[in-house]
Amino acid sequence: MIPRYARPEMAALWSPETRYRIWFEIEAHAADAMAELGTIPKSAAAEIWAKGRDAVFDADRIDEIERVTKHDVIAFLTHVSEIVGPEARFLHQGMTSSDVLDTCLAVQLTRAADALIGDVDLVLAAIKRRAMEHKYTPTVGRSHGIHAEPTTFGLKLAGYYAEFQRAKERLAMARFEVATCAISGAVGTFAHVDPRVEAYVAEKMGLVVEPVSTQVIPRDRHAAYFAALAVVAASVERLATEIRHLQRTEVLEAEEPFDPGQKGSSAMPHKRNPVLTENLTGLARLVRSAVIPALEDVALWHERDISHSSVERGIGPDATVHLDFALRRLAGVMERLMIYPDNMLKNLDRLGGLVHSQRVLLALTQKGMSREDSYAAVQRNAMKVWRGEGRFIDFLKADDDVRGHLSDAELENLFDLDFHTKHVDTVFDRVFGVQAGTEA
Repeated sequence: MIPRYARPEMAALWSPETRYRIWFEIEAHAADAMAELGTIPKSAAAEIWAKGRDAVFDADRIDEIERVTKHDVIAFLTHVSEIVGPEARFLHQGMTSSDVLDTCLAVQLTRAADALIGDVDLVLAAIKRRAMEHKYTPTVGRSHGIHAEPTTFGLKLAGYYAEFQRAKERLAMARFEVATCAISGAVGTFAHVDPRVEAYVAEKMGLVVEPVSTQVIPRDRHAAYFAALAVVAASVERLATEIRHLQRTEVLEAEEPFDPGQKGSSAMPHKRNPVLTENLTGLARLVRSAVIPALEDVALWHERDISHSSVERGIGPDATVHLDFALRRLAGVMERLMIYPDNMLKNLDRLGGLVHSQRVLLALTQKGMSREDSYAAVQRNAMKVWRGEGRFIDFLKADDDVRGHLSDAELENLFDLDFHTKHVDTVFDRVFGVQAGTEA
């Protein structure tokens, strides 16, 4: 986790202080349940809360103990006993380390998912506002990076809005899958801890019980979680890459915000580089790098090993913190994105009307030409335009095969941009709801 790319709110979720607070709450809630079942004295459970509720757990002291014990949970429990006193002996009755560690990780990943869903909401709001603003702004659609046919900038953004709606749903499902609690003891048999303890802790921690925990919560849940984050990161990169392409000097249809005092290059004072979206591309790669280790964590030995532990200590904070930062940055970029409709129109006409070639092709077939002959007629005139010899419509009007089927007026009508925007409302209604208006 790199502080440069960490928002304090998300980073705090993975701090030792937060982790130890969650560990204490798991242990203390378990003690409450055991007290109700008569396993430990109620006075002990009360004392644990009284001494620990507002305690500050000393990470340095825990580390000091762990250097001797070589066991993090034992080190923590030893430190808690220093705070609580003799009643601390009733903590962790019948439990095993994974009960605490896995349940804590579930809490952290669930809270992280909640934050990420909130981040996606910010991205959605920004995209929607700009899509409504440019609902009918004509621009060229590109396939293979080459001019294809006219579209609108609003339609472009509507596609990204729909994608981030799916991202939100994926995060919600990932949250659902990972939000399970295990308090089942060694090898998951509940031999030394009543299943009712697990149910009580789960409810208190905002989780559900894991149906079968083999001493650990099955890691297919975590693999699905990090895979979901990776797909969301890929969506971030797709939009970032679009902006980077649109900001190229030769295109310049949209541009990242460039603030007063900002510098683009240490050598070239004229530079305005797409540094934010390039950063988003890199962060997306970091998030996706968690997927393979998370998948490899699924195949643990027998009822438990700890080969997953070191992996999750890294990918848990890194993937969630980086995606959180990336989504917030993307929301800011979209909110302040500079959009240049005049350049979009200029680029639309850069190929002298070639973007209307399909309309001419179809019109000729409607007039009786075979598709093969129509394609040949349109293509041979289009190639002249590619060579820079003139404008498409002029060549079409001078072509005997075309003139035999389409009048000059009919040809000019085929070059009407409005033809390509007649179903914008239909798409917007699908994406934003029926009768999507012009205001966000």
